[in-house]
This record gives sequence, C-alpha cells and structure tokens, in this order.
Amino acid sequence: MSQDQTDGGGSGTAPSGAGPPEYAELPEYAERVLDVAELIPPGRVMTYGDVAEWLGEGGPRQVGRVMALYGSAVPWWRVVRADGTLFPAHELRALEHYRAESTPLREASRRAEGHIPRIDMRHARWDGGVHPGGDARGRGGPGGPGEEAHT
Repeated sequence: MSQDQTDGGGSGTAPSGAGPPEYAELPEYAERVLDVAELIPPGRVMTYGDVAEWLGEGGPRQVGRVMALYGSAVPWWRVVRADGTLFPAHELRALEHYRAESTPLREASRRAEGHIPRIDMRHARWDGGVHPGGDARGRGGPGGPGEEAHT
C-alpha cells in the first residue's frame, strides 16, 4: 500500500490518520468492499451504490460506512457520491489525487461553495471491468453495475 493510500480519512467521517477500529479481523463485507475499491483504476471512480451493486449485497449506506471506518487503507478517493460532489472535509486531499490521476472533473459554478470542482461522472465512472466470478460486466443489470457482456 502506498503512502497516498494511507493519508487518512477515507470518504466518510473517520478523522485524518485514524486507522480502522481495533478488531481481531476485518468484517467479511468490509473486506469485499475494500477489495473492490482497490480494483478501481487510477483516474476512474465508482459510486457507493455501484460498489454495493457490483458485490450484489448491501447498499450505498453500508458501503459508505465501510469506507468511513476502513477506507484509509485503500484508494478511498475512488469511491464517491453519485452526484460527483467531493466529500466535505476531504475534498482538498481528494482533489489532489484526482488531479494527479487525471480523473475527469467538472469545474464548479460560481455559486458552488468554495468553487470546488465535481467529478465528471459521465467520463470518470468505472463499470467494474471483470467481476470476481470471471464474467465481464457492464452497467445496468441487477447483478453488478450491469450484466451485459463487454465485447
């Protein structure tokens, strides 16, 4: 794990530099969520809902909770809100990662608080590539961010 993956916070409310709570082992669902986060290529993102859909269990809130508690161990900035807004208190660190990875961004309107850009979800969203079961998955179906095969 690289230094930039451990710079804290995750996409939830865990304080900067805080690690996961002390448990004998990571809950199984949390491990699966973090495994998906590690698969997301640089410059691409998945929403909390995309991750849950790809896993076939849980929902956006459950994925968000995992990322809040344990996300600092993975590239947390690649698991995002569906509207592309950056998570308050972590937006500047995330923005550094997005710029370094050339993640597509949309400039903020002048009315946006702090003029922080948003992720261009149309161009940055990743469909999950190959599912752990070995099948290629696209967007849209109930079994992952899609069930139609990429050709």
